Amino acid sequence: MKLHQTRAQGRNLFTGYGPGYVSVNGTRWDSSVIVLADRTERWDVAAFDALTEESFTRLAQLPIELLLLGSGARLRFPHPRLTQALIGAGIGLEVMDTQAACRTYNFLLEEGRRVAAALLIDAGPDRQEPA
Repeated sequence: MKLHQTRAQGRNLFTGYGPGYVSVNGTRWDSSVIVLADRTERWDVAAFDALTEESFTRLAQLPIELLLLGSGARLRFPHPRLTQALIGAGIGLEVMDTQAACRTYNFLLEEGRRVAAALLIDAGPDRQEPA
């Protein structure tokens, strides 16, 4: 699905997504990625089951107020013990499927929120086309 860029010029917005990828400002990402308003970087978590406390410790160091975790093609919640670093850093966590996280990130960024999206990009057979 293609998303339309609106007012957030000079900031990272999701411009599309589909099975096995997301696009940020027209650049396609085929593996897990962390997106902030001013930068995009690879996230070394290959799948939901590979999430660790260290995965979230890295995210807790970001200069944000809210983290959107895109859990892949389907909604899955990490064990609360994994996300303790976010609580300690005062960062809110919202978990949703990756496509919903893309849409929500764009909306919150437009509102001026300090938000990041940490997205797991599925490579497995349970991927679905966006609705």
